[in-house]
Amino acid sequence: MPNIKSSIRSVKTDAERRAKNAAVKSKIRTAARKTVEAVQAGAVEEAKQALVHATSVIDKAASKGILHKNTAARKKSNLAAKVNAL
Repeated sequence: MPNIKSSIRSVKTDAERRAKNAAVKSKIRTAARKTVEAVQAGAVEEAKQALVHATSVIDKAASKGILHKNTAARKKSNLAAKVNAL
């Protein structure tokens, strides 16, 4: 544990940020997994709805700086390609 006051505050805020970022990244993985599962099941309408939701979650994460914009674009593109393959 640091001795300097500002470093102590930094450790606390870093932990808070890490927890929030982990929660958002978990949401992204869940949304992507649901989209892929719908594609594998062959449910076209469900897959489209899941893609819309996943895209929204990914865009929000990118706008908050949790994901890099190119990473977000790549994830959305990969999911869209899987849905369009149906």
